[in-house]
Amino acid sequence: MPRAIAGARVAVLGASTNEERYSFKAVQMLQEHGFSPIPVHPAGHTVNNLRAVKTLDEIDEKVDTLTLYVGEKISSQQLDNILKLNPRRVIFNPGAENKELAGKLRERGIEVIEACTLVMLRTEQF
Repeated sequence: MPRAIAGARVAVLGASTNEERYSFKAVQMLQEHGFSPIPVHPAGHTVNNLRAVKTLDEIDEKVDTLTLYVGEKISSQQLDNILKLNPRRVIFNPGAENKELAGKLRERGIEVIEACTLVMLRTEQF
């Protein structure tokens, strides 16, 4: 499992403005570790001083990693947008698991990881 290179763009689907939420902490820790997070949330709010895009299809730059902080119902609706984004890998954080979506992504050659982004960053496995 190759790690991401510092500076790589990482889309955070379900990014929250609530500093207690793991999705907020992921954006914050990604910045601290030298990555370029792109918060994604339908409200388009600001997360840790970064303006969120409302949908994945608004991202027009190459994304190395997509990390998911949404439930199965929402992530299942994102298949086409994820395929269009074509990240190298997708991380399903705890509570965001989606076996059907994961299988479809693997079929398209996208690496699928079921893990916690925060733990991966802390243990230098990201």
